[in-house]
Amino acid sequence: MRTRVLPSRRRGRGDAFGRLTEAIARGMGTPWFLVGLTLFVVVWMGWNTLTPAAWQFDSAAIGFTALTLVLSLQASYAAPLILLAQNRQDDRDRVQFEQDRQRAERNLADTEYLAREVVALRLAVRDMASKDFIRSELRSLLEELDRRDEAAAAAAAAAASDAADAAAKAGQETAASGLHG
Repeated sequence: MRTRVLPSRRRGRGDAFGRLTEAIARGMGTPWFLVGLTLFVVVWMGWNTLTPAAWQFDSAAIGFTALTLVLSLQASYAAPLILLAQNRQDDRDRVQFEQDRQRAERNLADTEYLAREVVALRLAVRDMASKDFIRSELRSLLEELDRRDEAAAAAAAAAASDAADAAAKAGQETAASGLHG
Protein backbone atom coordinates (compact mmCIF):
# COMPACT_ATOMS: atom_id res chain seq x y z
CA MET A 1 0.00 0.00 0.00
CA ARG A 2 1.28 3.41 -0.94
CA THR A 3 0.98 6.38 1.41
CA ARG A 4 1.73 10.01 0.73
CA VAL A 5 4.56 11.66 2.57
CA LEU A 6 3.66 15.19 1.52
CA PRO A 7 0.13 16.53 1.68
CA SER A 8 -1.64 16.87 -1.60
CA ARG A 9 -1.94 20.37 -3.03
CA ARG A 10 -4.62 19.20 -5.40
CA ARG A 11 -7.38 19.98 -2.90
CA GLY A 12 -6.28 23.62 -2.52
CA ARG A 13 -5.99 24.06 -6.27
CA GLY A 14 -9.39 22.47 -6.84
CA ASP A 15 -10.90 24.82 -4.33
CA ALA A 16 -9.22 27.82 -5.95
CA PHE A 17 -10.40 26.66 -9.36
CA GLY A 18 -13.90 26.16 -7.97
CA ARG A 19 -13.90 29.66 -6.51
CA LEU A 20 -12.69 31.02 -9.86
CA THR A 21 -15.44 29.20 -11.78
CA GLU A 22 -18.03 30.50 -9.32
CA ALA A 23 -16.73 34.04 -9.70
CA ILE A 24 -16.89 33.78 -13.50
CA ALA A 25 -20.37 32.23 -13.44
CA ARG A 26 -21.52 34.84 -10.94
CA GLY A 27 -20.10 37.57 -13.18
CA MET A 28 -21.83 36.17 -16.25
CA GLY A 29 -25.13 36.25 -14.42
CA THR A 30 -25.06 40.00 -13.84
CA PRO A 31 -26.73 42.73 -15.87
CA TRP A 32 -23.31 44.34 -16.38
CA PHE A 33 -22.08 41.26 -18.22
CA LEU A 34 -25.08 41.40 -20.55
CA VAL A 35 -24.56 45.12 -21.13
CA GLY A 36 -20.84 44.55 -21.76
CA LEU A 37 -21.47 41.64 -24.13
CA THR A 38 -24.07 43.69 -26.00
CA LEU A 39 -21.66 46.61 -26.31
CA PHE A 40 -18.92 44.22 -27.49
CA VAL A 41 -21.19 42.79 -30.21
CA VAL A 42 -22.43 46.26 -31.26
CA VAL A 43 -18.87 47.63 -31.47
CA TRP A 44 -17.70 44.50 -33.35
CA MET A 45 -20.51 44.71 -35.86
CA GLY A 46 -20.22 48.49 -36.18
CA TRP A 47 -16.46 48.32 -36.72
CA ASN A 48 -16.75 45.61 -39.33
CA THR A 49 -19.64 47.34 -41.10
CA LEU A 50 -18.88 51.07 -40.96
CA THR A 51 -15.07 51.22 -41.19
CA PRO A 52 -13.12 51.03 -44.46
CA ALA A 53 -12.66 47.50 -45.84
CA ALA A 54 -8.92 47.59 -45.08
CA TRP A 55 -9.61 48.00 -41.35
CA GLN A 56 -12.31 45.35 -41.15
CA PHE A 57 -11.31 41.93 -39.80
CA ASP A 58 -14.71 40.16 -39.97
CA SER A 59 -16.77 40.55 -43.11
CA ALA A 60 -20.45 41.32 -42.78
CA ALA A 61 -20.91 39.78 -46.22
CA ILE A 62 -20.19 36.28 -44.92
CA GLY A 63 -22.21 36.73 -41.69
CA PHE A 64 -19.59 37.85 -39.16
CA THR A 65 -17.92 34.45 -39.00
CA ALA A 66 -15.29 35.52 -36.47
CA LEU A 67 -17.94 37.03 -34.18
CA THR A 68 -19.93 33.81 -34.40
CA LEU A 69 -16.78 31.84 -33.54
CA VAL A 70 -15.98 34.11 -30.56
CA LEU A 71 -19.54 33.92 -29.21
CA SER A 72 -19.62 30.12 -29.71
CA LEU A 73 -16.30 29.79 -27.88
CA GLN A 74 -17.61 31.98 -25.05
CA ALA A 75 -20.79 29.87 -24.82
CA SER A 76 -18.84 26.60 -24.91
CA TYR A 77 -16.83 27.73 -21.87
CA ALA A 78 -19.74 29.40 -20.10
CA ALA A 79 -21.91 26.28 -19.90
CA PRO A 80 -19.33 24.05 -18.12
CA LEU A 81 -18.32 26.91 -15.82
CA ILE A 82 -21.94 27.42 -14.85
CA LEU A 83 -22.34 23.67 -14.27
CA LEU A 84 -19.21 23.59 -12.09
CA ALA A 85 -20.52 26.51 -10.07
CA GLN A 86 -23.88 24.76 -9.70
CA ASN A 87 -22.16 21.57 -8.53
CA ARG A 88 -20.27 23.52 -5.87
CA GLN A 89 -23.50 25.20 -4.83
CA ASP A 90 -25.18 21.78 -4.62
CA ASP A 91 -22.35 20.57 -2.38
CA ARG A 92 -22.75 23.61 -0.13
CA ASP A 93 -26.52 23.12 -0.08
CA ARG A 94 -26.05 19.46 0.85
CA VAL A 95 -23.76 20.39 3.75
CA GLN A 96 -26.16 23.13 4.84
CA PHE A 97 -29.08 20.70 4.65
CA GLU A 98 -27.21 18.20 6.82
CA GLN A 99 -26.38 20.90 9.36
CA ASP A 100 -30.00 22.06 9.35
CA ARG A 101 -31.18 18.49 9.84
CA GLN A 102 -28.82 17.99 12.78
CA ARG A 103 -29.91 21.31 14.28
CA ALA A 104 -33.55 20.29 13.86
CA GLU A 105 -32.87 16.95 15.57
CA ARG A 106 -31.20 18.75 18.48
CA ASN A 107 -34.09 21.20 18.72
CA LEU A 108 -36.59 18.33 18.68
CA ALA A 109 -34.65 16.48 21.40
CA ASP A 110 -34.46 19.66 23.48
CA THR A 111 -38.17 20.30 23.00
CA GLU A 112 -39.07 16.74 23.99
CA TYR A 113 -36.84 17.00 27.07
CA LEU A 114 -38.44 20.30 28.07
CA ALA A 115 -41.92 18.85 27.51
CA ARG A 116 -41.08 15.92 29.80
CA GLU A 117 -39.76 18.34 32.41
CA VAL A 118 -42.91 20.46 32.22
CA VAL A 119 -45.07 17.35 32.68
CA ALA A 120 -42.95 16.30 35.67
CA LEU A 121 -43.29 19.78 37.18
CA ARG A 122 -47.05 19.73 36.64
CA LEU A 123 -47.30 16.37 38.39
CA ALA A 124 -45.13 17.62 41.25
CA VAL A 125 -47.19 20.79 41.59
CA ARG A 126 -50.42 18.80 41.50
CA ASP A 127 -49.13 16.62 44.36
CA MET A 128 -48.17 19.67 46.40
CA ALA A 129 -50.61 21.00 48.95
CA SER A 130 -52.44 24.14 47.95
CA LYS A 131 -52.50 27.32 50.04
CA ASP A 132 -56.14 26.80 50.97
CA PHE A 133 -55.50 23.20 52.05
CA ILE A 134 -52.58 24.27 54.26
CA ARG A 135 -54.66 27.08 55.79
CA SER A 136 -57.53 24.73 56.58
CA GLU A 137 -55.15 22.20 58.12
CA LEU A 138 -53.50 24.91 60.23
CA ARG A 139 -56.93 26.16 61.37
CA SER A 140 -57.97 22.67 62.41
CA LEU A 141 -54.66 22.21 64.26
CA LEU A 142 -55.12 25.55 66.04
CA GLU A 143 -58.67 24.58 66.99
CA GLU A 144 -57.38 21.24 68.30
CA LEU A 145 -54.69 23.03 70.33
CA ASP A 146 -57.27 25.49 71.68
CA ARG A 147 -59.50 22.57 72.74
CA ARG A 148 -56.54 20.88 74.43
CA ASP A 149 -55.60 24.12 76.20
CA GLU A 150 -59.20 24.57 77.37
CA ALA A 151 -59.32 20.95 78.52
CA ALA A 152 -55.99 21.33 80.33
CA ALA A 153 -57.15 24.59 81.94
CA ALA A 154 -60.41 22.93 83.01
CA ALA A 155 -58.50 19.95 84.38
CA ALA A 156 -56.12 22.27 86.24
CA ALA A 157 -59.07 24.24 87.64
CA ALA A 158 -60.77 21.01 88.69
CA ALA A 159 -57.57 19.77 90.30
CA ALA A 160 -57.14 23.08 92.12
CA SER A 161 -60.76 22.93 93.23
CA ASP A 162 -60.29 19.34 94.41
CA ALA A 163 -57.13 20.32 96.24
CA ALA A 164 -58.92 23.24 97.89
CA ASP A 165 -61.79 20.97 98.86
CA ALA A 166 -59.37 18.39 100.24
CA ALA A 167 -57.53 21.07 102.20
CA ALA A 168 -60.78 22.43 103.55
CA LYS A 169 -61.90 18.96 104.49
CA ALA A 170 -58.58 18.24 106.18
CA GLY A 171 -58.86 21.53 108.03
CA GLN A 172 -62.32 20.61 109.25
CA GLU A 173 -61.18 17.21 110.41
CA THR A 174 -58.29 18.73 112.29
CA ALA A 175 -60.57 21.22 113.90
CA ALA A 176 -63.06 18.50 114.80
CA SER A 177 -60.41 16.30 116.32
CA GLY A 178 -59.10 19.27 118.31
CA LEU A 179 -62.56 19.77 119.77
CA HIS A 180 -62.96 16.12 120.67
CA GLY A 181 -59.67 15.71 122.17
